[in-house]
Amino acid sequence: MSPETILYIVFAAIVSIIVSVFMYGYKTKYRGKLRWLFGILRGITIFSILLLIINPKFKSETYTTYKPKLSVVLDNSFSINELNQTENVKYVKGLLAESSELSTKFDIAYFQFGTSFKGEDSLSFDENNTNISSVFNSVAEIFDTEIAPTILVTDGNQTIGTDYEFATNQLKNPVYPIILGDSIKYKDLKIQQLNTNRYAFLKNRFPVEVVLVYSGTESVSSRFTITQGSAVLFNQNVAFSERNNSKTINLTLPATKVGLQRYTASIVPLEDEKNKVNNNKRFAVEVIDEATNVLIVSDIIHPDLGMLKKAITTNEQRTVTFKKSSEAASILNEYQLIILYQPDREFTSVYREIQRLNKNTFAITGTKTDWDFLNSAQNYYTKDVTNQTEDPSALLNPNYGIFAIDDIGFDDFPPLQTLFGQLTVEVPHETILEQTIDGIPSESPLLATIEINNTRHAIWDGESLWKWRAQSYLKGKSFEDFDDFVGKMVQYLASNKRRSRLEVSSETFYHNNNPIKISAQYFDKSFVFDNRVSLSISVLNTESKKRETFPMLLKNNYFEVDLNTLEAGEYAYTISVTNEEVARSGSFTILEFNIEQQFLNANIAKLSRVAEKTRGKAYFPGQVDDLINDLLADETYVSVQKSEQKVVSLIDWKFLLGLIVLALSLEWFTRKFNGLI
Repeated sequence: MSPETILYIVFAAIVSIIVSVFMYGYKTKYRGKLRWLFGILRGITIFSILLLIINPKFKSETYTTYKPKLSVVLDNSFSINELNQTENVKYVKGLLAESSELSTKFDIAYFQFGTSFKGEDSLSFDENNTNISSVFNSVAEIFDTEIAPTILVTDGNQTIGTDYEFATNQLKNPVYPIILGDSIKYKDLKIQQLNTNRYAFLKNRFPVEVVLVYSGTESVSSRFTITQGSAVLFNQNVAFSERNNSKTINLTLPATKVGLQRYTASIVPLEDEKNKVNNNKRFAVEVIDEATNVLIVSDIIHPDLGMLKKAITTNEQRTVTFKKSSEAASILNEYQLIILYQPDREFTSVYREIQRLNKNTFAITGTKTDWDFLNSAQNYYTKDVTNQTEDPSALLNPNYGIFAIDDIGFDDFPPLQTLFGQLTVEVPHETILEQTIDGIPSESPLLATIEINNTRHAIWDGESLWKWRAQSYLKGKSFEDFDDFVGKMVQYLASNKRRSRLEVSSETFYHNNNPIKISAQYFDKSFVFDNRVSLSISVLNTESKKRETFPMLLKNNYFEVDLNTLEAGEYAYTISVTNEEVARSGSFTILEFNIEQQFLNANIAKLSRVAEKTRGKAYFPGQVDDLINDLLADETYVSVQKSEQKVVSLIDWKFLLGLIVLALSLEWFTRKFNGLI
């Protein structure tokens, strides 16, 4: 409170006293106690009102003590069960939870991880993947500005994600691994990795790459084979030693029959080998007799062209060919989809041939597009442009119902470039992405699809699409989401197949350590997506004849079911709509491969390097007491006391208003009681 405010308060007190004395001490008709009572009450009222006018401010200070955080992260993957370490995890957790000194010094939070990082729940040790890098990414984000060491209870064997040793670069706090698993090195032969295409073309040969790894000190030999049923398709003798402990085999296999072909890769185990599960790996290839051929016509060089090829050919069923407009007209009939990138008058013969052949098209326009030509070359859309450019952003239309689309973060993608003007689609169409300028919708489509005269077309009014693919990677550490979106566009546009009221999307085979998802869309009789219905899927194991039924959940503009609870095997399914005579059937295969069964030991060396790199220390389950003592003795982890200062105005004090009301009320009742009013 400033000296001026104090002076004002003293002055207010003096004024209150003077006024009260003048009213009730000088020339007053009241006598005795009433004069003093009325004087005091009036003085309190005047002084309180003057205080409210002066409105002095008071400072209050509170102190809060914050304990350092301690995150305990438990490995919930299947490898913990496979290495017989489940009891050790529970033992470690129990000792940490029972330490009253530890909970007094630290604010402890428990987490668990497998495929992803999440809050600690009941431990089941049945997750099919281990992603340790997600632990460090999440901990770094949650405790970015806090003192928060991490106790990591794991075997250190990661199956998905980025290398967790490098993921520690973003950590500001130490990591204390508690290493689960045997440190003894056993002799072991295993198939470390097997790479092959998902699809192959009939009467062609497809490549297979196999990486074999040996752990041990002695020289050994074995035999590697690939079989299909009882037929041996490939075999090779292999030899290993302590120094020559890995071998890569590259081979090709024939695709002789259309459909899903299943194979088994095996390496003969050693006599005293402990883990024989990792000596076999099943894989499958779908043999097809035709591909989707896509032609990209462009007379300019642009990064978007490379992006389109990468995104489209992610699915091996598709091929991409580049041609200039002068070369394209004579070969259009060889392709199911023609992508026209920034067309101009040089495309005249191409558009004339497209109309003659009734080909499906996908036009991508931008700053180099000749819209005067394009407006006259086709009748589906027009745009009146100026020489100015604009940078539109995208807004997903959640009601788009032609095919299922996930929101991959379109509104966060960087703006595209195009010529300024209003794009008008002249025929019935569906808008996928709406154009926005500085966050304001422009009522102009950015991406739209058209079905007319048994052909399908799309217009994407914007260039620099490569930036979207790059942004998608930065967000999800993978191109998969963006490539899937482009793939769905190409799949829809490259087909003239008549639409069904119940559209189903599924794979022919899945690996049981990956998500097993089937999606479906249901349309009413007007072919408008209907989200009011209930869909269910009935799944039959063709070997055991066991049937299970699952509800399909609504997600945006499609229904989806997760079938990861199913065991490996062959399945037939039927998707049906409740109270409707509409159903679709299909089949799929789940290949058995549990990557969590491939390990014999804990990755002690890597976890020790993580501890050293983050200024922590590695321990084993029998050393938990030592870890607790080290944490308690470490003076780095101390509680922090923070003060918070608040400035409160007197006008905010409700009791002062109550005092004024009370003083006036007492004066009024006293006058009333004595018959003075």
